Amino acid sequence: MITALKGTRLRRAAAVAVTSGAMLAGGAFAAAPAQAVTTPTIVAKGGYVMNNATGTSLFTKKADTELSTGSTTKIMTAKVVLAQSNLNLDAKVTIQKAYSDYIVANNASSAHLIVNDKVTVRQLLYGLMLPSGCDAAYALADKYGSGTTRAARVKSFIGKMNSAAKSLGLTHTHFDSFDGIGNGNNYSTPRDLTKIASSAMKNSTFRTVVKTKSYTAKTITKTGSTRTMAAWTNTNGLLSSYSGTIGVKTGSGPEAKYCLVFAATRNGKTVIGTVLASTSIAQRESDAKKLLTYGFAKLG
Repeated sequence: MITALKGTRLRRAAAVAVTSGAMLAGGAFAAAPAQAVTTPTIVAKGGYVMNNATGTSLFTKKADTELSTGSTTKIMTAKVVLAQSNLNLDAKVTIQKAYSDYIVANNASSAHLIVNDKVTVRQLLYGLMLPSGCDAAYALADKYGSGTTRAARVKSFIGKMNSAAKSLGLTHTHFDSFDGIGNGNNYSTPRDLTKIASSAMKNSTFRTVVKTKSYTAKTITKTGSTRTMAAWTNTNGLLSSYSGTIGVKTGSGPEAKYCLVFAATRNGKTVIGTVLASTSIAQRESDAKKLLTYGFAKLG
């Protein structure tokens, strides 16, 4: 009798085991698409992705390696401007010849601002972040730095950028320019840049600007008439090619190569990250798409 009971129990256990095995197998088949969660390979020298809500890391590749940032520097430029107390986005800034001379001297990306035109701070932010205008960056640094000379104001503004980095607890970031055209001492890391962007994205104006594909500014000329500028197109191709993209900023340069700080939201979840030193515009976008897709897969 005891032997019979033992036999019955063994048969039941075996049946449960078989059933469990079938369920596990079924689960494995059902979860087959999870193969897409395989850690991606990117061409960029460094990369980082995190859950924007929690700050949890989802992907790292030389995430703490200091690299040149190119125009992704302008994320901090915008962040510092937007952090000014009593900021008036409609305040007008008169475009100086020094800004256009700077563009010519450095062969820099430009918003094509016209000398003596009056441009609002809001418009300068669009000119900064969409066409990556170094003239717009110069104008903002000149306005929001402190000092009696332009050089002093620019130095003060860059100091504010570094102070902001320190306040975020970033130890691998240093700025020596307002636009990424530095003197060899402008660097950050994929992790640090992602944290800067995440912080900047808390500002509604910043969010609105960086998700805008195209913007047309109407400026005031020296004579008081209205000038309609040529439309500024966002250099971030992900806005048109990756569903859910909400920003953030491109960058490039001889030392920086091709960089992209990116963010996207799907099903109420936001993934944010950075790739630095990729090999081309197309490649940095491909790298970013891989990391976004991987990030969302990890979040489930």
